[in-house]
Amino acid sequence: MKPRSLLVPCLAVAVLGACQRPPPAPTEQRPEPQATALRDAMQAPLEKAKAAQAATDAAAAKQDADIDAATQ
Repeated sequence: MKPRSLLVPCLAVAVLGACQRPPPAPTEQRPEPQATALRDAMQAPLEKAKAAQAATDAAAAKQDADIDAATQ
């Protein structure tokens, strides 16, 4: 066999032997939250609606109590 015919397979083995798998990503660390502004923008109207619902429920309870007191 000619030395040139062995050159290509030897180079291929050397190149493939130098390749390494990338290290696995650490799984124990939680990723940093990156969408806090979006989350806050979504939560603000929900919290406002919950506060309005609580105020409405309190007003309805007071009205029911006033009606019960007036009818007795």
